[in-house]
Amino acid sequence: MSRDDTALLVVDVQERLVPAIADHPRVVFNVRRLVDGAKALGLPVVATEQYPEGLGPTVPVLRERLGPVRSKLSFSCGPCADLFNPLGERGIHKILVAGIEAHVCVEQTVLDLLNDGWRVYVAVDAAGSRHAVDRETALRRMDSSGAVLTTTEAALFEWCATAGADEFKEISRLVREALP
Repeated sequence: MSRDDTALLVVDVQERLVPAIADHPRVVFNVRRLVDGAKALGLPVVATEQYPEGLGPTVPVLRERLGPVRSKLSFSCGPCADLFNPLGERGIHKILVAGIEAHVCVEQTVLDLLNDGWRVYVAVDAAGSRHAVDRETALRRMDSSGAVLTTTEAALFEWCATAGADEFKEISRLVREALP
């Protein structure tokens, strides 16, 4: 991944769903660091909400950092061509996916994006489910289907690429943040 060929996709990190997610403070913390790092490095960031009338809006710590968030009813973000077509037109062909739930909306999105020819990465420490077995099974399935599993810290440094980058101090600060 590089800042020139990658976008970040934040999937359904919503107020009424987050409290049910195992280790949700870690998931939201890492999604937030990915959003902040992507913005610092100039990567496009897109986000979705699954049926916000029922699951509520994106959590405030992310909502205040994101632009417009795309509402959807399908579990997969794949049908949201309005999110992905502009990325492809900009030469973006890799997407790092983070969000919830790993075994539903994240997994179905990853599988659809792979099928559509995207190079897909999943930030495993920024993806969660209610139950560990669902999350672990989804990660194994996405990996075996061709997605690349990574972590928040690895993605931030990969995007930055060099300690000589102007944004390195900001990325280094994000990496050193302690889980609240």
